Amino acid sequence: MKIARVFPTKTTATPDDDLAFVDCGPGMFPPEVDEVHISVAFTWDRRKAEELALAWEKVAPVKIGGPGWSETPGGEFVPGLYMKQGYTITSRGCPNRCWFCSVWKREPCLRELPIRKGNIVQDDNFLACSERHVIEAFKMLGCQRRAAHLMGLEAALLRPWHVDFMCCINPAALWFAYDTPDDYEPLITAGRLLWQAGFTHNKLRCYVLVGYPRDTYEIAEARLRQAWCAGFMPFAMLWRDTEGKRDPGWMKFARVWSRPAIIKSECARESLESLNTSANNHMVASPKCQ
Repeated sequence: MKIARVFPTKTTATPDDDLAFVDCGPGMFPPEVDEVHISVAFTWDRRKAEELALAWEKVAPVKIGGPGWSETPGGEFVPGLYMKQGYTITSRGCPNRCWFCSVWKREPCLRELPIRKGNIVQDDNFLACSERHVIEAFKMLGCQRRAAHLMGLEAALLRPWHVDFMCCINPAALWFAYDTPDDYEPLITAGRLLWQAGFTHNKLRCYVLVGYPRDTYEIAEARLRQAWCAGFMPFAMLWRDTEGKRDPGWMKFARVWSRPAIIKSECARESLESLNTSANNHMVASPKCQ
């Protein structure tokens, strides 16, 4: 079956083959396909998805889906269909119930999927999977021609045996997260384990949630600097509501804290002791629900 996939917004994972289209109609010479799938990654793209569906319905039957469209569980992962070749998803769901995340609403239970080949793992919470599944995934990554990028790593779940496998596959990057105050101590512990194994800021990355209600630039910067001193290259991940609204000031802040050269120059001279003092003075708890 030939399927045209239409994406309201382009991301780094959006496919780039001849049957993938980004925010556009079928044009004067539409492709000959059996179905059109509108893939919605973000809730704020729902209206745009409906407009695209109207434009494409004259070509073939249209289906709309994706994590930003509905709260029904996702299906099996098909390489290259809704994410470009190289990306893979080995599990769906997360056991946590974070206030800012919709994953647990869409995927109430962690599901391990058949492991498909790819070097960029985009699981919701990879380390929450069973030991058997994680080992099989590491074996697959070790056979790939390109170095692995492991996303969705929870510091609190990292164990020494995970680190052993990470050393074996020599990844390009390991991506953790610092979203709430409770994440900080596990991040320090994970950083120690990984640095002892030979990893440095060059491969250890950490998304830091910023710009949520009651957050301030000073508090957010303290968290970003803490992540650096825990051993990770911090990158600001800007919070957005269901409508996708973003404050211009926070957008500028996030852009600055997404450039490694600037981050290194800002953080390299900081000491962990001074950052802990700053964080204790300024940290506020994330809201538990919105």
